[in-house]
Amino acid sequence: MKVLNGRELADFIKERQFLTVRGMAKKPKLLIIRDSDNPVILKYVNLKKQYGEDIGVEVEDFLASNSDEIRERILAANEDDSISGIIIQLPILEREKTDELTSLIIASKDVDGLSGHGDYDSATATAINWLLAGYGVDLAGQKIALVGRGKLVGAPLLKMWTDSGFDVTMFHRGDDLSSLRDFSLIVSATGIPGLITNEMVAPGAIVVDAGTASEDGVLVGDIAEAVRERTDLSAITPRTGGVGPLTVSCLFDHVINS
Repeated sequence: MKVLNGRELADFIKERQFLTVRGMAKKPKLLIIRDSDNPVILKYVNLKKQYGEDIGVEVEDFLASNSDEIRERILAANEDDSISGIIIQLPILEREKTDELTSLIIASKDVDGLSGHGDYDSATATAINWLLAGYGVDLAGQKIALVGRGKLVGAPLLKMWTDSGFDVTMFHRGDDLSSLRDFSLIVSATGIPGLITNEMVAPGAIVVDAGTASEDGVLVGDIAEAVRERTDLSAITPRTGGVGPLTVSCLFDHVINS
């Protein structure tokens, strides 16, 4: 069984990015806007800050107190030539305002690809493409299930893969997931711990866990641990170091290009 280790692939990309940034006269800068200290959010913010430091990209971590402050910071950053990219670290506390706020980011600085009108595809969705391609998974030969239609993963992947003519079916978090056994590739990104159980995964399947949540202070994914213990799968992402590292690499590729 293959372990889809995104960290190994990210190391190669990171070296290339370091060399690229070192040769740039104007150094890129990423602005991260958040409104909470949720452990999952802090984990990813800290990963991005460390990654930026490693390759020479400045990362500003801005903690807003409310949605109005998020709005003000975005509008100011849009006009700031020193800022190459802007992201809102999701989820925000007022989730119903997510679309309104992400749409304020101008196209050239929407490095997470969440506004719907940006110059870049979703960083997480692109990272999953990179991960599968890096391990030789031919999507044209797969019957694909996407679980969760969020802005970060499910929705952009559905568009990408449908536009490419792949066989894709979307499942929402409340659907009956027993039919996942009929699929050869399962990508789950709901943030519901242990949602995908053994009974839902057929032998020989490829499983990508792109969900993250905090359970009793521990970061967990959508895939139940019993699934990871199986030896009859074709491939699966590890508990940590699967999609996440490549998402950060893709994000910084966008920042550098911007």
